[in-house]
Amino acid sequence: MPANGNVVLFLDLSSLRSSPFLARLFALAPQPAQDSDYSQFLQATGFNYERDLDRVALSIDRQPQTQTVFALAEGHFDRKKIESYGAQFGALKTADGRTIFAVPTDHLARKVYFTFLRDDRVAWANDSSYFFQPAAKAGWADWREHFSRVAGTPVFVILRQDAGAANALAEAPGGLRSPQLATLLSQLQWISIGGKPEGNLLRVVADGEAASENTTHQLKELLSGLVAIAQIGLNDVKLRKQLDPDLRQGYIDLLNAAEIQQLDRGASKSVRVIFDITPKLLEAATHSNTSDGTAGANVHSR
Repeated sequence: MPANGNVVLFLDLSSLRSSPFLARLFALAPQPAQDSDYSQFLQATGFNYERDLDRVALSIDRQPQTQTVFALAEGHFDRKKIESYGAQFGALKTADGRTIFAVPTDHLARKVYFTFLRDDRVAWANDSSYFFQPAAKAGWADWREHFSRVAGTPVFVILRQDAGAANALAEAPGGLRSPQLATLLSQLQWISIGGKPEGNLLRVVADGEAASENTTHQLKELLSGLVAIAQIGLNDVKLRKQLDPDLRQGYIDLLNAAEIQQLDRGASKSVRVIFDITPKLLEAATHSNTSDGTAGANVHSR
């Protein structure tokens, strides 16, 4: 993956497909309308990501005015059909003779580019320069260190010194707005979130890393306080009447099982939050979202 990105997302779909939790999640999730670009691609190549995609890694480089994306995908591809599909729109050649296909999309102003690295691996980007310049090696060691901490986790996202999450939280509506939490999050150098199915639940581990122990101590205390406040709030008489009982119990189970730890790795300090998402919480949340929304609106206004 490029070393200059500030967000990396990884999915091991081949292992996730066998998870009872993911099967339940997919069954509960609404089925989105199929994108027209993807429909054309599916018809021309026979590639279906739900069946044929095994692993995907996505690197995002977010800048004030632009966002560039690079992805690697592994799976079962009909290379001849896919390259034939790409060739009808145009192709570029790299110095080493690799063919880069440029494909227009309906919803993007510019083209997307892809090339085969081998029969079962494809590289994709929304910027052709990724394929025509040597990979920057500065920063690779830092990424590798953080990847090693989530090794074996089938789904994870790692953010490097990115204020986007903090800004989003600071601008969140209603009870989710927390300028103090946003300030502490903006001081983190790395944030990693990993998920691993364990039977019928999903174990989630979130880790925030900073250079200052004071930052991680404050963050741990604040998160512990927010959990305690949420537990008290869920027992509020008025809220109990407004909130679906199953959804309330799902939140209670999540908060009661949550662990908040402070870690010392020498040069860096971390706060780790561990919690489980259960089928009960999924089903209750799905049911709540498909209702008239009155209760949810009342809860968010608190």
